[in-house]
Amino acid sequence: MRRILATAVAVLAVVPALAFADPGTDVGFRGWGPRVGVTMAPDQIHFGVHADFGNFARRVRFQPNFELGFGDGLTFGALNAEAAYRFREKWDVWGPYLGGGIGANFTGSEDSGLRDGSETGMGLNVLGGIEKGLSDGDRFFTEAKLGFADSPDFKLTVGWTFYH
Repeated sequence: MRRILATAVAVLAVVPALAFADPGTDVGFRGWGPRVGVTMAPDQIHFGVHADFGNFARRVRFQPNFELGFGDGLTFGALNAEAAYRFREKWDVWGPYLGGGIGANFTGSEDSGLRDGSETGMGLNVLGGIEKGLSDGDRFFTEAKLGFADSPDFKLTVGWTFYH
C-alpha cells in the first residue's frame, strides 16, 4: 500500500514539471489550490489539493485532485483524474461546469489509516459546479460530485485555485 501511495505522490510531483515542457499550447500547469467539503456514504469531512493543467480542448480543462476523508470509522484517500467543460468563456461571472473522471481510491480504518492492510479500488466520478474568476486572477468554486463503483456516493466541495 505504501508503494502505491508513494507512486501516486511521485506522479503528482513529476506531472507539473512535464507540463511546463510545451509553453506554446494552452495545456500545461496553470495553478493549484486547496479544497474542503463533506462526503456522504461514507459520512466524512474531506480536504485535499487540486491542480489546473489548462484546456486540452475548447473549454475542457484537466484538473486532477487528491482528497483525504476522515470519519465514519474510516480514512479514505482518492487520487482523481478529472476533466470539466466550462459553459461560459468569461471569468468575471459565475460559470457552470460539468465533468467527470476516474479515481484510485484507498480505504483504511481510522486506527491504521492508509497503511498496509487498506483496500484499493477504482471509481468513477460525475461532477458539476460553478466557478468564478476573482479580480486578482484566482478562482473560487463550489462543486457536487456523484461517485460510482468504489467512490463515495456524494461529495460537496468548495475550493480556491491560485494562479501564477
